[in-house]
Amino acid sequence: MPTSVLQSEPLGFPWPCLDPFLFCAHHNDRFPAGTAQLGAAARYGEGDAQWLTTGAGIVHSEMFPLLKRDAPNPADLFQIWLNLPAAKKMAPPAFSMLWAGRQPRLAGEGAELTLVAGRLNGQDAPAPPKDSYAAQAASDLLIAVLVAQPGGRFRLPAAPAGVNRCLYLYQGAWRVDGEAQAEGQRLRLRPEAAVDLQSPLGAELLVLQGRPLGEPVMSYGPFVLNDRPQLLRALEDYQRTGFGGWPWDRDDPVHPADRGRFARHPDGREERP
Repeated sequence: MPTSVLQSEPLGFPWPCLDPFLFCAHHNDRFPAGTAQLGAAARYGEGDAQWLTTGAGIVHSEMFPLLKRDAPNPADLFQIWLNLPAAKKMAPPAFSMLWAGRQPRLAGEGAELTLVAGRLNGQDAPAPPKDSYAAQAASDLLIAVLVAQPGGRFRLPAAPAGVNRCLYLYQGAWRVDGEAQAEGQRLRLRPEAAVDLQSPLGAELLVLQGRPLGEPVMSYGPFVLNDRPQLLRALEDYQRTGFGGWPWDRDDPVHPADRGRFARHPDGREERP
């Protein structure tokens, strides 16, 4: 059977991405037990995902509170940047919480795929903000994490022609369509082919898939536009307005340890898992 792998390359840092993705990194930090000083307006974890569409601009700060005082506080997360179409670059900023309990789990044989974005095998992930590229059905976007036990396997169905589909083998070795693939690689797949994934010893991988926008990208730090004049205007906007300013009295606002997981939206509405 011909392999579905078109290309493989080392992950490095940041991980190599294909259009429409701009940036991807895996953070796996083993923080120690905490003290009375915690550190983080939303708090999330334990499989939750936060979807932030920056659009016309927003000031964003992330803290990693050491909530447990009698045990380590590991932080294992992906930071993924998805491009916005030119027509949506100046959309109002927005965020959505994709609580862990709302993310579909698809079972394989000794393996489970968590669907963070997109649709797979009749299951739909929670909706992203309305102006995100992922909210467009034509984007064919898919973000998922696959975890396999020793000997576990999962069959990833074929995708529409023309999309970019990649597997990030960040933990453990896999057999992809019967061929051994070592840890620490990005595999670019032939999208029209279904893919048989098997893990001899137990492993994890990330799936990123999307239809390329095919638009020029000009970036400077966290600012991503289509050309240099737009980029300069964005920098000037930030220097002039601060994208709305910072309402807290410190750069690293902290919530009490018993606050739990929550999200407070700009209109004052709060939600919990």
